[in-house]
Amino acid sequence: MNRILVIAEQLAGKLNVSTAKCVSCASTIPDAEIDVAVLAANAAEAPAQAAALAPVKRVLVVERAENGEALAALLAPQIAALARNGYTHVLGPSTTFGKDLMPRVAALLDVGQVSDLMAVESAHRFRRPVYASNAVVTVEAPADRIVVATVRTASFQPAAGGGAAAIERARLDVPLPGYTRFVGREGGNADRPDLQTAPRVVSGGRALGSADNFQLIHRLAAALGAAVGASRAAVDAGYAPNDLQVGQTGKIIAPELYIALGISGAIQHLTGIKDARTIVAINKDGEAPIFEIADIGLVGDLFQIVPELERLIRAPA
Repeated sequence: MNRILVIAEQLAGKLNVSTAKCVSCASTIPDAEIDVAVLAANAAEAPAQAAALAPVKRVLVVERAENGEALAALLAPQIAALARNGYTHVLGPSTTFGKDLMPRVAALLDVGQVSDLMAVESAHRFRRPVYASNAVVTVEAPADRIVVATVRTASFQPAAGGGAAAIERARLDVPLPGYTRFVGREGGNADRPDLQTAPRVVSGGRALGSADNFQLIHRLAAALGAAVGASRAAVDAGYAPNDLQVGQTGKIIAPELYIALGISGAIQHLTGIKDARTIVAINKDGEAPIFEIADIGLVGDLFQIVPELERLIRAPA
C-alpha cells in the first residue's frame, strides 16, 4: 500500500482546482491510499470539497491561527510532521503555492524533490519535462525514502467528484519559526478568473504596442468570461503585469480554449500552452511559429479583428 498525502491549495476556504488534479495524479500510483491535508486558520468549505473527490479516503484538517496565510515557512514544518506518520508520498501542485512550499517540505524530510511530475510509471518512477518541455525524462526516487513531488497540473484532469471521505481534525504540536511574518497581499482584478485554472484564456503579445492597446485583450476576455494572459515580451514591455505571464518562466496552463493575439510563438511561450485543448492564434505574420501548433489560425490585423469578435460575442442571440 502506498499512502499518499496531497497538500491542498486553497484560498478563503475554497479549494483550488489544482488540488483535484494532484489527487488525479496520486490515483495513478499503484495501490494508492489518498489523504488530503487542508491547513488553514478557518478551513470553511475546503475540507468538504476535498472529501467529495472520489479517490480520497480521508481529509486531515489542521486549523491554527498561523495558517491564515499560506506562508511556506510556517506550513512546511506542519506538513513534514504529518508526512512522518507513515506516508510514502507527499504531493503538491506545481503552482506558485507548491513551488514555494514543497522544496521546504523536502528539505525538512531530508529528501530530494521530484519536480513537475507529468506521468506515473510506478510508485517510484515518474516522467517529467526538461529543456522547456522539448524532452521528457524518466526519473526514479529512492524506494526507501518518502517521495516529495510537485505535480504538473496541466498534465492531469481534475479528479471526479461523488466521494464521501472522512474528515478528521489533526492536532500538531509543531513549533513554528518566527522569522517569517505576513505583511500584506496584493492581487489583480478579483473579478477576473484565475489564470492557472480558468477554462478560457485570452493572451496578448508585443504586437499590441502599448499598455493602452492591451485593453483590447481585457475587453475580449471579459466578453468571453476568460482569464487574461500575456507573453513575456508583452510583460517586459510593460503592457501587462508579470503575474499574467504565460510560458516557461511564467505560468504553465492547460485551458479548454487559449486565444493568442499578436503572439509570435517563441518556444518559451509554447511551453506554457502546449497542453491547451484548443489554441486559436491571430497574427498578421502568416509565418509566425504560433500557427504551427494552433488548431485555428487567422492571419490579419488584430486591431480590426478583435473588436469585431467582441461585438459578435456580445451581440444578442
